[in-house]
Amino acid sequence: MKSNNTSPQNILLGVSGGIACYKSCALIRLLKQHHIDVRVVLTEAASHFVTPLTFQALTGHPVHQHLLDADEENAMGHIRLAKWADQLLIAPATSNIIAKFSHGIADDLLSTLYLAADCPISIAPAMNQAMWKKPVCQENIQRLRQQGVTIIGPENGQQACGDTGPGRMAEPEQICQQLLSPANRYLNGKKILISAGPTREAIDPVRYISNRSSGKMGYALAQAAEKAGAEVTLVSGPTHLAPPEQVRLIAVESAEQMANAIIPIASQFDVYIGAAAVADYRPVLVEDRKIKKQGINTSIELTQNPDIIAAVAKLTPRPFVVGFAAETHDLENYARNKLRDKNLDVIAANIVGQSRGGFDSNENALRVFWTDGQQTFAMTDKCHLADQLLQLIATKLNE
Repeated sequence: MKSNNTSPQNILLGVSGGIACYKSCALIRLLKQHHIDVRVVLTEAASHFVTPLTFQALTGHPVHQHLLDADEENAMGHIRLAKWADQLLIAPATSNIIAKFSHGIADDLLSTLYLAADCPISIAPAMNQAMWKKPVCQENIQRLRQQGVTIIGPENGQQACGDTGPGRMAEPEQICQQLLSPANRYLNGKKILISAGPTREAIDPVRYISNRSSGKMGYALAQAAEKAGAEVTLVSGPTHLAPPEQVRLIAVESAEQMANAIIPIASQFDVYIGAAAVADYRPVLVEDRKIKKQGINTSIELTQNPDIIAAVAKLTPRPFVVGFAAETHDLENYARNKLRDKNLDVIAANIVGQSRGGFDSNENALRVFWTDGQQTFAMTDKCHLADQLLQLIATKLNE
């Protein structure tokens, strides 16, 4: 994949059909002022709002519209365009094109380019506020974030249809600034170690003790940290998630395996984020055969697992240590006690067992505590939440 460490020189601008197409013209002018070469891919619907001739005049290049173009050499224009681009930007991105990207549908030039592109991809959604709020649309946005796509906007405000709410395409100045600013590389050069997922503590060859953690928060942190410029190592218990690209994955199963993977290397990192839900206890005896039913009651003797995050916090030298606390009640008290007792720098706490957020959800809310302060992050998708938390961590690192 092409690196996004430097500002792009060649931007391929995809324009999908919506009234916000007019903003794409202003966006091109801004990008050209930064000496960026822009080429436009226009969907059929978009061509009804702004003509190809307008975009050709603004960019100085022919506009690309058709997947199977007999005038293209070898009729493989989409591959050539994908290789040319340093950045693929879709602005505006309608709910229709977002759904295509999310599900890998490639039935026109722009959706095919999305699959063929080996460069950073950003989209600026634009749609009616009711469409944006629809769960299926939010699921598609979440899926794109998990695929490494940067979402720019949308903004709240008055819409062309008369509604007011989220869905307005971000202003061209905001899009241009986000594409070109080094601020999105706020962890450049940092080495970050993250634990994620549950652990499984074997009882016998068939059964184990575990918990409800899906690993989604830890994986979102790993992806966001890599996009922010960090070198990321992810130590993960068993999950059904695909690891982010460019992230080193160390797969483990038990708490002891996780401790053995993390503690010996943690001093090599700038930051350790303990997002895994590590089992506190494990069976003293692991049977080598399946335990058969033995009457009405039975018991399993348990022993404590290693306290990984406390052990990392005692290392010399030690990384900046960030813990997580999932609580069902009395959140602040438990979180602050854990912050103090384990000698953590920061702890991110959330309530579990509610109708939204927590384990196995795509959303979460956090209250983050440190010795002399706190910050609250409202309920949002975990990818966005991960970026918010990492920016706070970066601020604390620089203090």
